Amino acid sequence: MTTTSRKTVKTAPEPRVEINANEAALTVANCIIDLVRQKPDAVLGLATGGTMEPVYAHLVATYRRGEVSFAKVTSFNLDEYVGLPPSHPGSYRSTMNRLFFDHVDIDPSRTHLPDGMAGDPESAATAYEADLARLGPVDLQLLGIGRNGHIGFNEPGSALDSRTRQVELHASTLEANRSFFECGTVPHHAITMGIASILDARRIIVLATGEAKAEAVSTALSGTVSEACPASALFLHDQVEWVLDKAAAAGL
Repeated sequence: MTTTSRKTVKTAPEPRVEINANEAALTVANCIIDLVRQKPDAVLGLATGGTMEPVYAHLVATYRRGEVSFAKVTSFNLDEYVGLPPSHPGSYRSTMNRLFFDHVDIDPSRTHLPDGMAGDPESAATAYEADLARLGPVDLQLLGIGRNGHIGFNEPGSALDSRTRQVELHASTLEANRSFFECGTVPHHAITMGIASILDARRIIVLATGEAKAEAVSTALSGTVSEACPASALFLHDQVEWVLDKAAAAGL
């Protein structure tokens, strides 16, 4: 049975607040590096978006210094647009290749994203969920937060028990992503891990930077679990860390 809104008895986790976005990204990258050093065959849950770009830059730089190997790592990305081929510069497969996969020693066959070109997106979503169950659980899930509180592409109104599925993107999300599609229309649909899929991870790290994220962060950490703010569902997980810069923490 889906819970639409309820108070929790937990207090909000104390976020780690760094002086700027680069320092926040470095903190998150170091958490990933530490895990991979301790567990070389770790399963990583990865995210895309402008907030994550410096995280991947730090991971690539550390690899190039010979300080970490991703050779045995398995990765699952949160989402992919429906209708974009992997070669499209706006696809998340292309984005991950450009920012991370092509610059480290990760095995391409171990990097997983939903199949946005599948003839039946719902079947593709079911298959992705099955792969998560077969190869997981995710050891560390990296998350951003949308301006409307979305995690992955779980927009406000998403069921807290949702699993990987096709979704329609809200207007605010389309607008936020428009800068990545200067030469075309932003896709209106995506396949995303569900909220329950995300909560299956052993550990979750949320990275939020910039003044535009301050209201969403404040709402997510208010103590009320509600479908109106999907990120508030993270209260239901015992191992969640929030890493913010000062601008994103301004509303706390």
